[in-house]
Formats: sequence, structure tokens, C-alpha cells
Amino acid sequence: MNTPHQAGKQGRGRYPLARQFPTPGPLITLAYRELDIALNSDDAHRKAIGDLSTLPRPWDPGSIEDPPMRTELWDWLEAVVDWVNTEHVWDPAYLVPPCWPAHPHLVHEIAVLADQRHTAGQDMDSDALEEWHRYALPAFFDRRRTRLRTACDSRHHDWPARPAHIRFQGAHDQRAQHYVADVDHHRRLLQPVDQTQRAPRLQVVDGHRVDLETGEIR
Repeated sequence: MNTPHQAGKQGRGRYPLARQFPTPGPLITLAYRELDIALNSDDAHRKAIGDLSTLPRPWDPGSIEDPPMRTELWDWLEAVVDWVNTEHVWDPAYLVPPCWPAHPHLVHEIAVLADQRHTAGQDMDSDALEEWHRYALPAFFDRRRTRLRTACDSRHHDWPARPAHIRFQGAHDQRAQHYVADVDHHRRLLQPVDQTQRAPRLQVVDGHRVDLETGEIR
């Protein structure tokens, strides 16, 4: 039987029993501070930070364009993935694979998972953290297994949908034709009807043709 000391040499270290959640760098922390101002402060403070719609959002990597801040984001998410794999994974089927940056869907999901855990850890009670443990983390693990299955368990596999996506991109012009035709159709529907060009609505009554709108007999 392994002693506690021997067991600690296998896999993760025995101590500490619970590792602290990784702290984001100063630029990501600043982004969170500005988002908090946008959400909770008065108009004067909101105005001071500029256009709120352009604020970088750490849970949405595409919203961060500043290179130093993006560098911090990747460093933080790298630490978060290591923390999740170390602190929350027992079955290897749930491990986030080392090639996760090569899978855009994992990049997006890990950013949200990290943000929600970071936010929950800032609260003054455990309610949000309980929600993260009960819903966010298991849902992430389930989606990871569903989408990757065992594709990257032993080595990274290229994107299976790449050939189909190349075909999708190549058919852009055909799709654009449908978009233009649909818009033109609705534009014609909105054009006013020229009453002088409308054909009269006629009906035969007792051998005479009667205009149903004017009552004129023709």
C-alpha cells in the first residue's frame, strides 16, 4: 500500500489540498474593473471610461484586440485549464486536452468558464460558486466529451469538418444571390401600387361587365 508521501509523487502533488483559482493579470483585472463601473457606477464614471460597447470582455476573447491584454488572457486561460484539470478531473475522459488552443470552440467555452468561476469567487457568499459547481462545470465537461469524444485523447486531430467548411466558404456567392433576391422581393412588396395602372376588377352581371370598384357597366 502506498504511503501518503508516495501517493503524493504520483499525478498531482498531495498538498495543498485545494489550489487557489488562478488570478488574472493586471490588464485583465483592469478590464473587469471597467466592466464593473459600466454595470454599477453612475453616468459620470461611465462616461469617463468611453464607449461601453467597445470595452474588452474577458469571457469573449474576440473582444480583446490589445496585444498585451490578449497575451495576459492566454496566460490566464492556460493557468485556468491546468487548475481545472488538476482540481476537478478524476476520469481522464473529462480532461481538457493539451491541444485546446487549436480547438476554437474550447477556447470560447474555457473563457466563459474562467470568467464565471472568477466572478463567483469574488462574491461574499457561496451561492454563485455552488451554481458553478452544479451547472457550469458539469455542462462544460459534457459538451467537451460530446464535441471532441476521444479524438484528442492520445494526440491532436485536425478539424474533421475542414473539407465541408471549405466547401461552405466556396459557396458564398451562391448564398449572396439568395440574400439579394430576397431583399429585392421585399423591396418590391413595399413599393406603392400605381392605381392608374391597376387592371379593373370586372364581373359579368346579366350579360354586362361591371367594375366591382366603381360600379361602372362596360
